[in-house]
Amino acid sequence: MRIGVLALQGAFREHRAIFHELGIDAPEIRLPAQLEGLDGLVIPGGESTTIGKLATAFELIEPLRVFGKSHAIWGTCAGAIFLSKDAHREQPLLGLMRIKVNRNAFGRQVDSFETYLTVQELEDPERPFPALFIRAPLIESVGKGVQVIARLPQEDPDQEGVIVGARQGKLLATSFHPELTDDPRFHQYFLTMVEEG
Repeated sequence: MRIGVLALQGAFREHRAIFHELGIDAPEIRLPAQLEGLDGLVIPGGESTTIGKLATAFELIEPLRVFGKSHAIWGTCAGAIFLSKDAHREQPLLGLMRIKVNRNAFGRQVDSFETYLTVQELEDPERPFPALFIRAPLIESVGKGVQVIARLPQEDPDQEGVIVGARQGKLLATSFHPELTDDPRFHQYFLTMVEEG
């Protein structure tokens, strides 16, 4: 299996390190031709506007859209924004996922935080996942065919928490950074999505 990691900007090295620990070939992707032969792709956290501008400059936007129609793609943080249909501002987006995203919803870098999420889709779901949020977006709303897989914990059990993870078929978006933790379960989950083909 080969999982490409878009390496225009952001935390691509950290994703590659986790895939390598799992025994997965994870080449850096910067050009359209490098999408050939991949089974899936990760778009890392970073700065979504910069990723969009560089993807435009490298003529990657349309090839990524085509790739995403038949292959699994996972966007973390800025990558989730890049996958979305609506980010409340003019910037290059792939528009593949029917999600509306609020950029920097949790504030600036100094407002970064870690919390624990219960995610039923992960292996050993009773063990909370350590989710790191850095200038993170939130998923404001999801459209038809989009499954919410992660929400922030709520103190009031009658209230639904903010959406921070969603799946639409072979597409996955997380507001947080699983690549900056020692827990590989989200990477393993993405690999099962790729295998489902």
